[in-house]
Amino acid sequence: MATGHILIVEDEEEIADLLRDYLSNAGYTASWLENGDAVVPYVKKNTPNLILLDILLPGTDGIEICREIRKFSSIPIIMVTAKVEEIDRIIGLELGADDYVCKPFSPKEVVSRVKAVLRRCLSEPSEKVLRAGPVRLNEDTYQVTVNDNELNLTPSEFAILRALLAHPGRVFSRAHLINRVQGYDFEGYERTIDFHIKNLRKKVSEYLPNHDIIRSVYGVGYKLVPPE
Repeated sequence: MATGHILIVEDEEEIADLLRDYLSNAGYTASWLENGDAVVPYVKKNTPNLILLDILLPGTDGIEICREIRKFSSIPIIMVTAKVEEIDRIIGLELGADDYVCKPFSPKEVVSRVKAVLRRCLSEPSEKVLRAGPVRLNEDTYQVTVNDNELNLTPSEFAILRALLAHPGRVFSRAHLINRVQGYDFEGYERTIDFHIKNLRKKVSEYLPNHDIIRSVYGVGYKLVPPE
């Protein structure tokens, strides 16, 4: 039976109740907030394991909430949107969301997404340290440092970097990285991988300028090249 505290941020009570029922049946504790203004204070006080965050909310919208949470936390966030065209906003604004679902959705699919994201975040630590030059990733403490400067990575960014660091020089296809990060294949997620890579490069380059350690392999995917 699954465990964990899921925060549902949704202004439609019927949808929130449906999600809460399915998540509870799956073994999760589910809380609900309907007003965006209450989310950040709640997260700071209660620290849920994952947030299902609708974009259109009374008060502060989901885009701004995600941006604010990422300033102090890497809690997994699954964005919920009513319009497919909003996906570009979700993944294009470099907010650090880990996944997205579109309304109308299957509650069973949402539960599957939640399980996939939490599977990697709540797994037992492997007490393993991966290194590539000045880049160091500790799977036990869930920390990444570059030249002894700690990076604030989202769970998806951490999972991508872990896969690349484990096999320097190996080319990973986007589909392979999707399965490493999400735990399932999902049509349309490949461009999200590209945005995660973009954000990861930006964070690493802040402390490792002039060294692009994550290289694109045209038509294939990505590989990690340690700095000399």
